[in-house]
Amino acid sequence: MDTSPTPAFSALAQQYAASQHGPRPLPLFLNILWRETQGDPELRKRAFQGLRKYQEARRPVRAPAPPAFASAGSAKLIRYGTENGRAPVVFVPSLINPPHVLDLSPGRSMLRHMSAAGHDAYLVDWGTPAQDDGTLGLDRHVTERLLPMLDRLPRDPILVGYCLGGNLVIGAATLRKARAVSTIAAPWNFEGIPPADREHIGALWRGAKPMCQRLGYVPMEVLQSGFWAMDPHRTIRKYAAFAEMAAGSDEEHAFMAVEDWANGGPPLSYAAGCDLFEKFYAANASGRGQWRIGDRSIDPAGLTCPTLSIRSASDRIVPAQAAPEMAEARTLSLGHVGMIVGGNAPQQLWHPLSQWLSSHDG
Repeated sequence: MDTSPTPAFSALAQQYAASQHGPRPLPLFLNILWRETQGDPELRKRAFQGLRKYQEARRPVRAPAPPAFASAGSAKLIRYGTENGRAPVVFVPSLINPPHVLDLSPGRSMLRHMSAAGHDAYLVDWGTPAQDDGTLGLDRHVTERLLPMLDRLPRDPILVGYCLGGNLVIGAATLRKARAVSTIAAPWNFEGIPPADREHIGALWRGAKPMCQRLGYVPMEVLQSGFWAMDPHRTIRKYAAFAEMAAGSDEEHAFMAVEDWANGGPPLSYAAGCDLFEKFYAANASGRGQWRIGDRSIDPAGLTCPTLSIRSASDRIVPAQAAPEMAEARTLSLGHVGMIVGGNAPQQLWHPLSQWLSSHDG
């Protein structure tokens, strides 16, 4: 008898799965740790100490998110700002990992900074795919999730997309009027990603696809294992460094907040996973001008509103050369996550982006 999980069973399994405080998937992390520390017993010892410290540390209670302004399917539009007569500014995160990287903690929250700066700021929370969302591709995330929520706003918004969210805001701005569009570390031209990384991700997907097809979704662990493989040595060394961070320090709290975020999040729908791995990574449909939503070709060069592409010269996940070409471009020297929540993020990203938003009625 075939007892492989179906999408219906898998949706139930998500509700009852045991929580895990350590890196996910933990067996793969341990395998990487053992491999990367061969010949360096001191590094291995400190990495295990950091891992245990991370797993056992007490977490502060996160501040509750503001109430939802609108919803569409599993997605919600959360309002951080207040009516000010100017264009709403909608921040659209990636579908990978939770949206609260943009509201990580009181001192590391781009959304609360933007609200305090006077912007009527909103954050998209994509939510968890329902059991019948397996066919919800990236195109339908735009047309059936993002656009209906944008239509609830009192005026045309400025759209700001982070990582894969940047691709989605370009799609949304192609289909409806936007006051302006900015992307942050958006992977648009996948030929700008090192070939070895693209090949590794392709092999990962070929191995995981049959299981994901059967489940109807792409587990977060599949995506996380791809990120770890890009720089396994750094993955282990950061836990070794964590072992030596002062207890109760801001540095320690920041590490735990970022790692908890990176090890969390709902799965991708199966169709969105196919789009990401096959259309984008493998075929570079976006970079070649071949990504379409309905009968519309999605091309950032075709946007008539003001546009800004923010990328980083030191981003390992989305290199600067992979970012979309827009009317304006700014290049930072921060990591993929550090540009959002790092100690230099306010000076290098938050403040300049706030000024750009204000200059376009945001």
